[in-house]
Amino acid sequence: MSAVDTLQINSKGTMQNTFDVIVIGSGISGGWAAKELCEKGLKTLVLERGRDVKHLKDYPTATNNPWDFPHRGRLPLEVSKENPIAGKCYAFNETSSHFFVKDKEHPYIQEKPYDWIRGYQVGGKSLIWGRQTQRWSQFEFESPARDGYAVDWPIRYSDLAPWYSHVEKFVGISGNKDGLINLPDGEFLPPWELNCAEKHIQQKVKEQYKDRHVIIGRCAHLTQPQEIHLQQGRGPCQARSLCERGCPFGAYFSSNSSTIPWAEKTGNLTLKPDAIVHSIIYDEAKGKATGVRVIDAHTKKTTEYFARVIFLNAGTLNTNLILLNSTSKRFANGLGNENDLLGRYIAFHNYRGSIGARMEGFEDKYYYGRRPTAAFIPSFRNVFKRDMDFLGGYMMYYGVSRAGWGDAFGKDGIGAGWKDGLGEPGTWSVYMGMQGETIPKHENHVRLSTDQRDAWDMPLLITSIGYDDNDVMSMKDFQTQGVEMLEKAGCKDIGTWDTNQAPGLDIHEMGGVRMGKDPKTSMLNKWNQLHNCPNVFVTDGACMTSVGNQNPSLTYMAITARAANYAAEEMKKGNL
Repeated sequence: MSAVDTLQINSKGTMQNTFDVIVIGSGISGGWAAKELCEKGLKTLVLERGRDVKHLKDYPTATNNPWDFPHRGRLPLEVSKENPIAGKCYAFNETSSHFFVKDKEHPYIQEKPYDWIRGYQVGGKSLIWGRQTQRWSQFEFESPARDGYAVDWPIRYSDLAPWYSHVEKFVGISGNKDGLINLPDGEFLPPWELNCAEKHIQQKVKEQYKDRHVIIGRCAHLTQPQEIHLQQGRGPCQARSLCERGCPFGAYFSSNSSTIPWAEKTGNLTLKPDAIVHSIIYDEAKGKATGVRVIDAHTKKTTEYFARVIFLNAGTLNTNLILLNSTSKRFANGLGNENDLLGRYIAFHNYRGSIGARMEGFEDKYYYGRRPTAAFIPSFRNVFKRDMDFLGGYMMYYGVSRAGWGDAFGKDGIGAGWKDGLGEPGTWSVYMGMQGETIPKHENHVRLSTDQRDAWDMPLLITSIGYDDNDVMSMKDFQTQGVEMLEKAGCKDIGTWDTNQAPGLDIHEMGGVRMGKDPKTSMLNKWNQLHNCPNVFVTDGACMTSVGNQNPSLTYMAITARAANYAAEEMKKGNL
């Protein structure tokens, strides 16, 4: 008898627990699935394994002052020691730790070093994401087939372009119309502005390179709210740079401030927090999924919910975990997994390359506020053709700032003159980083432990994901090219370093349930349906065939909106 057979099943009656659609996960993609499906009139159940978080009401630190925190925002030493994984995330601190999964709360097994950053609550990581949003171009969809890695995407940019627009208008994306074929323009609100030092580098790059363009980063922050945003109850960004606390203005996009309340207004949404999905139920006789098995996070009682269609949006690795744990007579190795590809070809973004420098001049100038984005340089490697020894490309980003401690900091001194110097801006410093494409590989995978289980009697996830020589080559090219550009811009004291951070800390994990044209080499079709169980859709990062070099969340949202609308139409026709 299996472990699940011994659980107490609390079904409350099949009819009471039956919906048109079940959405697993309430983060960026799950929120979009809920919005689209509810708008189509479908009774939709959203299951979230974490606690409920209501916009405004449940942002306890959003308006606190630095002196309101016992440690002025820094993590207590005890918390740091208990969270060596979560503690590596830049946004995990005393003001925001309540939105992160602590290391002991949901353990996993690292066969290779992997930092799994998670947010278990209604809204998921949409409360703590980096909010950078770029479309893919035609080249990201074409390059795997062109250059011989992963498998051919079953969709192209033209398939997703209208859905990018659909999402951008609702979310609110600030940016410039830059006219770049390798980073297509979108539906933009007014952009943020580069500061004077950043503009200097921008001008020098323009003068020296024909294939490289510096743009202001496109981000999901309302600079000038439109009517659709006001209807959501959202307001303009205040440039506070306190985003990881939850935004009381609704200025940056999150499921909590946007898609979930919008879905609730339809009257078609049922939201159940503290609902840990154990597995998807597959009916052998019907040849399709009929529902999900859910464990209450606190009581650990098990309940089954039923629906015609299931959207799986639990976050890349948890989506893989749920499918691997969804076994049946037909699918002994996980739902839909007849080709043994489930959990394989996990990829991520390479952030290891870093560059620092000093910039002279502009001492009479400063800047205002805490802008929520940086300068970006879209990829110029392996874009139009393969032109490097390594596969894939990379985006570059940089920011230039003045130290707030002035030239007195770090120098010997005493008295009023030294103290007054602390309030004067210091010299300009430059930081440049990379966001590099990694190539999906069969050996980079996740699987379930056969002997270790979590507090809810589910198998622990094993991560076996690492870098390769291709990633190191890409990083070194970034460093060489970045140094060259900064030298031509007149920067001084330029230095490079390798962060050697583990995969996962990029928080851009993708794959394991990849899309493709052939059921023998992929898990999902062009509409994000499991080839072997078409009433189950996967539209979070797990569906990605390759990772490109752009921030991925906008693509997840567009893919989800496209798939949800397709599912609704197919249900109306009686095909699902």
